[in-house]
Amino acid sequence: MAVLSYRQWFCYGVGHVLNDLCAAMWWSYLLVFFHCVENFTNSLAGYLLLIGQITDGLLTPVVGYESDRSTTGMFGYGRRKSWHLIGCVCVAVSFPFTFNLCIGCSGDPDWAQFIYYAPFIVIFQCGWAATQISHLALIPDLTQSDTERVSLNAIRYTFTVSANMFVYAVAFVLLNKSSTSTAGVSVADAPTFGYLSIIVVAVGALCCVVFHIGVKENNNPPRQLLTCVDGCGLPPSVCKGSCTNSCIADTVSYDDAMLTWKDWLKNGQFYLLAVLYMCTRLTVNIGQAYLPLYLSESLKLPKIYIAVVPLVVFISGFTSSFAIQKVSNYIGVKLTHFFGCIMVLAACVWIMVGDIGLYVIGPAVLIGCGNSTLLVMSLSMVARLINRDTGSGAFVYGFMSFTDKLSNGIVVVIIQTLQPCLKCCSYCEYYYQDVLIYGPGASCVLALIVLLFLSFQTIGDRSRKVVASINEAD
Repeated sequence: MAVLSYRQWFCYGVGHVLNDLCAAMWWSYLLVFFHCVENFTNSLAGYLLLIGQITDGLLTPVVGYESDRSTTGMFGYGRRKSWHLIGCVCVAVSFPFTFNLCIGCSGDPDWAQFIYYAPFIVIFQCGWAATQISHLALIPDLTQSDTERVSLNAIRYTFTVSANMFVYAVAFVLLNKSSTSTAGVSVADAPTFGYLSIIVVAVGALCCVVFHIGVKENNNPPRQLLTCVDGCGLPPSVCKGSCTNSCIADTVSYDDAMLTWKDWLKNGQFYLLAVLYMCTRLTVNIGQAYLPLYLSESLKLPKIYIAVVPLVVFISGFTSSFAIQKVSNYIGVKLTHFFGCIMVLAACVWIMVGDIGLYVIGPAVLIGCGNSTLLVMSLSMVARLINRDTGSGAFVYGFMSFTDKLSNGIVVVIIQTLQPCLKCCSYCEYYYQDVLIYGPGASCVLALIVLLFLSFQTIGDRSRKVVASINEAD
């Protein structure tokens, strides 16, 4: 396959920006909005997030399976791009309602407003899942090169970081213009979140248009098994010229070409990488969700810092993303992922010191660099696991995302339930500090254990099964 052009790199990179912009608001400000603006109880705010995560988690394997099963998508538009387009529309029409006061019911009981918000969150998460999986599944379809796949993941994450930086920069401007900019977040800030959600959707929709114009999907990606020319019909890797006819070059292994979603469920590496990806997303999302509450409730910083400090996190991630690919080329993706875990754990130890005030910038830099490394490396390992078996690649990404969404939703509900009150006792001040220490910290420790098991394996190597599969077929 030809080397991707700079135009394709760029257009692919912006294809997930709408999701990234919305995700930045979802994880950073959803709990803040429902805690401080809507004044929902801790558990009710957590259940709203859980509904979204369950919807996303259940739909991702379905989208992956249907996307793999399709051949040309809607009206020949492409099996990946069709799902991407559907997802973008769902996200754009539903997301602004999530961060605006309940229309016609702002004074109603919490349960009534809960019913109002839930459908919009479900539609948003359905669209988010369709966009995410189709965008990820395009990577193995666009290129067969491991180097280019790592580069596409790095570019994808670069735009993710850029999108997050944009959200926090706009939030800083809007919060700074507020008449109560030195106070905490309150119901008076409802218009700020409303304006921010509309800006996010407008910019994200424009990026979706660029993606759909600039990226050309191959409706017939190389996924078929190559066999001997007029020969025995076996793959060249198995035949190796043993028949009387000459064999064509071996470009794809038998096992890669034959893997279906059922075969993936029998693959040990598949589950190890699912746990690793889950740990990565828990590290990133739990930190992103509770960092603003830590800043406002534990450190008592003015509300503009719920935009400033997350911005520092993502500027650090953006800066480090340029070096990640080069580092991984020298030391490998596993060792690079290991160092990402170490950086996050170092930040957790720093936060454990206590009331660090504006010195929180230090841990923020470490978190940004660590999160960037973890995300790019985990997605690169998943792409290596898929290898050339692009026919079921969307299912793999869907399953990985399923573990991510469900685990994040469950952990958030547990955290919210264990917090019995808000601003009502001295322990509450330090609760979110403990969440930032033990949430990402425990996830990184589990990730290191999984990396230990993976260190003895070559990710994506299934060649040992080739002969056995042929014999089974006979």
